[in-house]
Amino acid sequence: MRSAVRGLSVLLFAAALAALAADPGVVGDSEIEKIIASIASSDTERNVIRRRLTAWRELQLAPKNKALADPDKLRLVNDFVHETPFFCDPVMWCAEDFWSRPVEFLANDGGDCEDFSIAKFFTLKALGVAEAKLRIVYAVYQRGAFTGAHMVLAYYPTPDAEPFILDNINQTLQPASNRPDLVPVFSFNSQGLWGAKEAKGRGQPGEQYRAWSDHWRRVQSDEAVRSVSPEQRKSGECQAIIQRSAWCR
Repeated sequence: MRSAVRGLSVLLFAAALAALAADPGVVGDSEIEKIIASIASSDTERNVIRRRLTAWRELQLAPKNKALADPDKLRLVNDFVHETPFFCDPVMWCAEDFWSRPVEFLANDGGDCEDFSIAKFFTLKALGVAEAKLRIVYAVYQRGAFTGAHMVLAYYPTPDAEPFILDNINQTLQPASNRPDLVPVFSFNSQGLWGAKEAKGRGQPGEQYRAWSDHWRRVQSDEAVRSVSPEQRKSGECQAIIQRSAWCR
């Protein structure tokens, strides 16, 4: 998230929206075993990956979950995703800013704010929550002397309603008015991009965020699930990135 503001790019928004229409899909047993073979190095890791990805698939496919009212779906998905621990991007990926696919986030058992938000977004879509009610929100998080870029998921019960915020910092579902620590900058889904002053109704799409476009390129590709080894995290390059990150302190 450190480079989020700089990430606003000149990529064509229409092209990005075409990519956003794709969906990560549900992982099958063969894909789970392929992921395990490529990134797990111990029985413990193999068991964690198999358990998390299988549970994610079952959550998305269970008829009883699809039949829930939206507020219950929000709580179900929020609780499930927050079983995954928070790690800043430099620690998790040895990168300043990396948006993992939901399958990478769960298989690696860790991620930061955008990874939580993206995983919630697509899991809720899979359960039948209308995308028009969901927006990923880039915001400035302020707490005491700390100020940092942050990302959350917003749920709008109706187009003009106050949204509820799903956040990995404050994990209790809260109406936006209860979160003065968040200052929205822009929000988006596959249907558009809105500035903070366009909180109600549909705004005009602006310039797209480069990391989001890159994320969708990877979602649509056959690229292997990324993982960083403990040895890589100990490297001088990775340690230098960690030291520069406010979220890693």
